[in-house]
Amino acid sequence: MSLRVTNTLTGERELFEPADPDDVLLYYCGLTVSDDAHLGHARTWVHVDVIHRWLEHLGYSVRHVENITDVNEKIVARVGERTDDDVLGDDEGGVARHFIDQLLTDMRSLNLKRAEVYPRVSEHVPEIVDLVETLVEKGYAYESNGSVYFDVTEYPEYGKLSNQEIEEVEAQGPEEERAEKRHPADFALWKAGGVDADAVDEHRHDDREYDADSPAGQTWDSPWGEGRPGWHIECSAMSMTHLGETLDIHMGGRDLVFPHHENEIAQSEAATGEPFARYWLHADLFQMDEEKMSSSLGNFVPVNEAVERFGVDSLRMFFLSASYNSTQTYSEEAVEEALERWDRLENAYERVEEAVDDPDARTKVESELRDGVAETREAFTDAMNGDFNTREALAALLDLAGAANRHLDERDEYDYRALRETVEAFEEFGGEVLGFDFDGTAEGEATLAGELVELVLDVREAERDAGNYERADTLRDDLEALGVEVQDTDDGPSYRL
Repeated sequence: MSLRVTNTLTGERELFEPADPDDVLLYYCGLTVSDDAHLGHARTWVHVDVIHRWLEHLGYSVRHVENITDVNEKIVARVGERTDDDVLGDDEGGVARHFIDQLLTDMRSLNLKRAEVYPRVSEHVPEIVDLVETLVEKGYAYESNGSVYFDVTEYPEYGKLSNQEIEEVEAQGPEEERAEKRHPADFALWKAGGVDADAVDEHRHDDREYDADSPAGQTWDSPWGEGRPGWHIECSAMSMTHLGETLDIHMGGRDLVFPHHENEIAQSEAATGEPFARYWLHADLFQMDEEKMSSSLGNFVPVNEAVERFGVDSLRMFFLSASYNSTQTYSEEAVEEALERWDRLENAYERVEEAVDDPDARTKVESELRDGVAETREAFTDAMNGDFNTREALAALLDLAGAANRHLDERDEYDYRALRETVEAFEEFGGEVLGFDFDGTAEGEATLAGELVELVLDVREAERDAGNYERADTLRDDLEALGVEVQDTDDGPSYRL
């Protein structure tokens, strides 16, 4: 059975055929870093991670890009916000760096495969301006009072992702923008001036203490004057910079279908004349008490707290117990049930591994467990090729765990070959594909890697303070050769992988 995926663009489950038969271009709409990442983010991360892993299992080379939105009114709203012993940041960039550091730590803790690059909006403004200029030159966008808007009436296919007619689309943007637009559904590509003060005030919390009364966000020069990029244009510019004009898979939350992804398609395809993405995959809602888990609603569980309390494998078991495109509701009881399932799987693995390593157990007796392994391989593969159905894939692994336990409990002589194949199936499907850590090493290794990078940066700073700039530059070059990009800021060095 070949891989088939549910494409939001067509509403159909389709055979997956990337443009390059060997190489998959995967883009995921990442976070706006205005708060700590929560379990709703973690759930989609884990599913994207498993999609990445399964594509590699099928033999594809995966170029995975996940953006970070570090320019946003929600971020500016937290400038100067006091914590227990400090402030989150003195400007928009400082607040963003604070949450990006925690974001990368959370990602490492969840045993995620790394993306090829995590582009940031603030680092791609020239590309954004170039893309907006292209749209203006081609007649798809227009300038109004220093802002630039996309003209939806010039793009006949507008609404094809969300299945809406232009006449049915509600006005986009705040009230002051609507007077500048030709059509209510037009959306901003470039916003004149600084950050919207009303939007900042709207996102501030009355019960928090701030050092800054009216913080200003970052602005950049453009052909239309000083301003800031619109939200939707950012993803188009970043994805095309790193993956080209047409993606194979564009992944994001169901709540982003409209207007964000709809607008991405319009502006990207208007600019290039090429399809923006071959397959649109959308993760469904992650709820808490019948509401979407959301930073803005304040009804969220931070990733770091959940990892510390439940453990990485239990959380991955919980998330993967529902397919990516089904709604999932958080409760402590549901996570505890996932913990029990993880214990059952891990215990079966450990029992089988111990039996395989026992020289007295290496007999040549044949058993029905061999058929069980073969059936598991077929069921797991069919489930994952059926739109990455992790729920059914997990069920196949847990069935194998039960069959292995019965074999060990009911027989005096073990089927060594079947037990060895069982271990291999657990490690291949449970470890390599679903990302479980049977050996208990993944989280520790990821944490250690981060600590080692921090240590090298401390040494580099000491070299710079001592005036040994050539040695400091060498350390930076060595880190970048290993895939660690170092950035020097007013608050000290930071890095990303």
